[in-house]
Amino acid sequence: MKGRVHSLESFSKVDGPGIRYVVFLQGCNLRCKFCHNPDTWNVNAGMEMDSDELVKEILKAKPYMKKSHGGVTFSGGEPLLQAEFLLEVCKKLKKYNIHIAIDTAGNFDIENHIINELFNYIDLFLYDIKHIDSNEHNLLVGTKNEKILKLATYISNVWKIPMWIRIVYLPGITDKNNALYRLRNFISTLKSVEKIDVLPYHDMGVYKWEKLGIEYQLKEQKIPTDEECKKVEAFLNSNKSSKISNV
Repeated sequence: MKGRVHSLESFSKVDGPGIRYVVFLQGCNLRCKFCHNPDTWNVNAGMEMDSDELVKEILKAKPYMKKSHGGVTFSGGEPLLQAEFLLEVCKKLKKYNIHIAIDTAGNFDIENHIINELFNYIDLFLYDIKHIDSNEHNLLVGTKNEKILKLATYISNVWKIPMWIRIVYLPGITDKNNALYRLRNFISTLKSVEKIDVLPYHDMGVYKWEKLGIEYQLKEQKIPTDEECKKVEAFLNSNKSSKISNV
């Protein structure tokens, strides 16, 4: 089976535990206004690779992945858009006892049988929550968030797969109308959350929008400081339920 790959990164320390080999799969079903990789959106772009070819590339990094207790992370774009290809790759990787993480925005139905089969091979989800308010979520990324929150609950509370929550902090947007309180409350309902990461909004991908001829709508958006992000992260980690007391 063949899939479409945007790019490969052989050494990352920010996409899961240990040193990670990161596969950026092509295609995305969201249109985030703050996206720094809009070149990953087009499902027909990127380079075509078959599953054996991709597994062979990933296994080249096995020595340092194992030594650092790392593994492979599938990102994007949105990796679950290519769930069938991803399933085939993950089945092959598990024969080599590779730790597998998926970085997803979760905009999928929980009834998707291929994604459900894929869950059997995943060790960690890096779960991106763009905005807790569904209407604000729609304004920010082009769709409401009900499916996203439902899938997060399903992965965490039914499958109980370890999860790291990731939030991009946009001052005045993702903290609007008590959103951080509501987000913290939602996260407290999840049973397998190990970590909450708050990532700062940045505009380093604006040149890609310009190159693609797409209007960038957040030109006036404030870039938060590291201190501001740490405060948001501390808040989201405060008053936790016992279920995520290890965060």
